[in-house]
Amino acid sequence: MAIIRDDEYYMREAMKLARKGENLGEVPIGCVIVYEGKIIGRGYNRRKTDQSTLSHAELTAIKKADRFMKDWRLEDCTLYVTLEPCQMCAGAIVQARIPRVVIGCKNPKAGCAGSILDLFHEPRFNHQVELTEGVLEEECSEMLSNFFRALRVRLKTEGAKENDSSAL
Repeated sequence: MAIIRDDEYYMREAMKLARKGENLGEVPIGCVIVYEGKIIGRGYNRRKTDQSTLSHAELTAIKKADRFMKDWRLEDCTLYVTLEPCQMCAGAIVQARIPRVVIGCKNPKAGCAGSILDLFHEPRFNHQVELTEGVLEEECSEMLSNFFRALRVRLKTEGAKENDSSAL
């Protein structure tokens, strides 16, 4: 029961970061890395803000955790992320030797922890990842759905305004 409660606590911390990114207009994805009960890495999407393909929540959190640990190996850590990692982030997680990953919701269009590919359990890699799925799944999924729903409305409204002004 304690692990479930801990998983929910840390996923809520990742969700706070996702909202921080959302406030910048970013897709709301947040990530924390925990070592011995302490958050040592935090990240949220900043691709638009930084104008960088590499500014994913997981990569930012890994970089900060590396600095804290003074090592690229994060062998005693757990990574919490609100959305199933993409191929780039899943690869970085495997490379960092993170033993456990907890995800909020699946990513059927780009997820590489089982949705499209399963990089965490590829037997030819020298490291596999224990995966816990569905922690606060409904809240994580709803946050993303609400973001994309609002984005579609905003884009439709902006498109209508653009069409109105071009008629002048």
